[in-house]
Amino acid sequence: MNIFGDGGILKEVVQPGEGPPVPENASVLIHYSGFLEYSDQPFETTTHLKYPQMMKLGRDVTLAGLELGLLTMKKGEFSRFLLQPQYAYGEMGCPPFIPTAAVVLYEVQILDYLDSGQVDDFITMSLEQQNTVPMSTLLEVVNTLRSFGNRFFNQNRYYNAKDRYKQAMTLLGNRGTQSDLEKERIKTALLPLYLNISLAELRLERPHKALKYGNKALEIDSANTKALFRCGQAYLELHEYASAHCCLTSAQAQKPFDSDINNLLRKVTM
Repeated sequence: MNIFGDGGILKEVVQPGEGPPVPENASVLIHYSGFLEYSDQPFETTTHLKYPQMMKLGRDVTLAGLELGLLTMKKGEFSRFLLQPQYAYGEMGCPPFIPTAAVVLYEVQILDYLDSGQVDDFITMSLEQQNTVPMSTLLEVVNTLRSFGNRFFNQNRYYNAKDRYKQAMTLLGNRGTQSDLEKERIKTALLPLYLNISLAELRLERPHKALKYGNKALEIDSANTKALFRCGQAYLELHEYASAHCCLTSAQAQKPFDSDINNLLRKVTM
């Protein structure tokens, strides 16, 4: 595929992706390898990384041809891009690795992407402007921030995860609600954030804070099994065994065959 018709960026789709293409200003999670033309060894690659870095278009992805190519890709897609010098490293190259006027090949796989441009735009608004935005847009921004947090959590970067969850929580708290329906939608969005923050605080060995957010989740849903389990974990780490037992038996009543709940209950009663 000749993307612009000038032969500057040629694309070969090896494995198609699904869904809409990457939006402008998105943050992308990719594996990529860059090769000089006719070379078998990459001059840069991320394929050895278990957790590649999330890269923001226009900031972390600075090679014009690579960024333009990414905007044509979909989630899960694996493609090759042959870039002429004007879309790569120019006539000067990038010594000592990239010679002058080099044609380069990039192999790229899109693992995931998040529309961080929408988040950036929302956060730069004043509170008054944010409150004029439709609730659906706010919830999209919150879900994107939560997805960022989940990505950090899965990489064991618990401080970063907690910060993203709290950022989303703050945006919801800033909303000037107008109706009971909006209030309920905000509560529904807050519940998983409280649960995620509680778990991140447990991973950071801060049971007092884990308990705080577990209880916030229980204020929204007093029978929530995850919230009861989080509070039970926190109480156990605080050596408050009676409270831990109370939370965990309540959780067990909801899910009597859950191995995590039953195993923790055994620890409490030992």
